Amino acid sequence: MSSAAGSRVVVTGATGNVGTSVVRLLSEDPEVGSVLGLARRIPEWSPAKTEWAAADLGAGPDDLVGLFSGADAVIHLAWAFQPTHDPATTWRTNVLGSLRVFEAVAAAGVPVLVHASSVGAYSPGPKNRAIDESWPTHGWPDAAYCREKAYLERALDIFERDHPGIRVVRMRPAFLFKRSSASEQRRIFGGKYLPGPLARPELLPFLPDVPGLRMQALHTADAANAYRLAVRTEDARGPYNLAAEPPVDAELLGELVGTPRRVRVPRPAARAAIAAAWRLRLLPASPHLFDAVLRLPLMDCTRARAELGWRPEHTATEVLEEFLKGFQEGAGAATEPLRGRKVG
Repeated sequence: MSSAAGSRVVVTGATGNVGTSVVRLLSEDPEVGSVLGLARRIPEWSPAKTEWAAADLGAGPDDLVGLFSGADAVIHLAWAFQPTHDPATTWRTNVLGSLRVFEAVAAAGVPVLVHASSVGAYSPGPKNRAIDESWPTHGWPDAAYCREKAYLERALDIFERDHPGIRVVRMRPAFLFKRSSASEQRRIFGGKYLPGPLARPELLPFLPDVPGLRMQALHTADAANAYRLAVRTEDARGPYNLAAEPPVDAELLGELVGTPRRVRVPRPAARAAIAAAWRLRLLPASPHLFDAVLRLPLMDCTRARAELGWRPEHTATEVLEEFLKGFQEGAGAATEPLRGRKVG
């Protein structure tokens, strides 16, 4: 992107967990002249230098070429996690919608595309050491989220081959949290029947300890800064892992929620409980995603630090502390996806 003031950035999925942080950070950047946020529903929120346009990537052909015309970069964040019982619907939004974004970027002559991939794109990997960006990205095929992220990695391989003049960056962040996303993420993963005591986790009699449940977390604001740096760093291209330390496991969660007693729960038992709740539509998060989380590798973020100059400002512990507080308070924000709602 040109370093001159007046650069224009378009953000898809601009009202969600990551989008709101990206839009806010870009609106405060003196090198960005204007931001166009795309979302299904235009919010009342009006950051500086930001315009809004309605676009539903899963519903049909919006005039994306016209919306992208004149942009210096497109940051593609739009993603639908639900309904997990209807993977054809999420495929239509996430995969077919993303392909429309890629095609429109090329047709509009946008020089930079920054795509939100994920740790979920990675093939199963180790939990005792960190992998770099060369690890295979075939996902966990039984989980729609991973399947879709992995498919788009292959689509971008072809896109980069066919459009060598477009600088393509693929961000692969860990699980993303912030205080104002707590209500949205409860609805997406926990559902409206989430037990009330989980809003006060210190009241839980014990914490389940499932073998292999070790993952990474990142504050959404830190992820947003990486997206901003990717747009501004002219030689940045390809994939970047994004995660904070330390890795999250049952021991760390027990310290956070004040539940020192951990009970070992076998994988089959934990999965059976999740699968039963999912089949009864009591839990939106599918057992297939649970299977994937148990197999996701830990990521090494050396490349992002070396090439983007990126450093997370929040530890994983701080991220989860902030998120849990927002969870208890029903925190949200002034956009439709992030609207606040207390449990129960």
